[in-house]
Amino acid sequence: MLIAVPTGVKIFNWTTTMWRGSLSFEPPMLFALAFLFLFTIGGFSGLMLAIVPADYQYHDTYFVVAHFHYVLVPGSVFALMAAVYYWLPKWTGHMYDMKLAKWHFWLSAIFVNVLFFPQHFLGLAGMPRRIPDYASQFADWNMVSSIGAFGFGLSQLLFIWLIVKCVRGGERATAGVWDWPHGLEWTVPSPAPYHTFEKAPEIH
Repeated sequence: MLIAVPTGVKIFNWTTTMWRGSLSFEPPMLFALAFLFLFTIGGFSGLMLAIVPADYQYHDTYFVVAHFHYVLVPGSVFALMAAVYYWLPKWTGHMYDMKLAKWHFWLSAIFVNVLFFPQHFLGLAGMPRRIPDYASQFADWNMVSSIGAFGFGLSQLLFIWLIVKCVRGGERATAGVWDWPHGLEWTVPSPAPYHTFEKAPEIH
């Protein structure tokens, strides 16, 4: 219950940072937006776990697994993917295949929900966590979750291929890469030279 307060503040901060902003929807922003939406779902299910009478039913079930992974996977993995897509042109000096990257985003966003959302239902139905096997009444939702797991895992092969393809070549990335970014790293060529700056840059 206590962690819900700073988490709520963070979510409102992130949302209002974008409010009335001039957004463009390249893969880094798509993953960032998906992170915000899915992390919020994880936060709401965490609030449910903080309600003691309700948690009597949820405790040590797959509902906890669903909650934890909605926070963990979009909260860390999606954020890492957003960062890789943001910095990859600066690292390699090449732009990646934007269409393929958006395919990777949509496959990841869809399958991560197919993987983890059914686990809420399994937990509410009473399936315990940390067991090697489960009763037959839980088989259907576990099958859906397994399909999501394989889909999400296989879609990451596309991510690896995108990185390899970008490293090997492609359209040259400019120094700025994105639209008018701020910061010293965007004033040097892509990829950045070995010493970055031969002399101390002037900061205005």
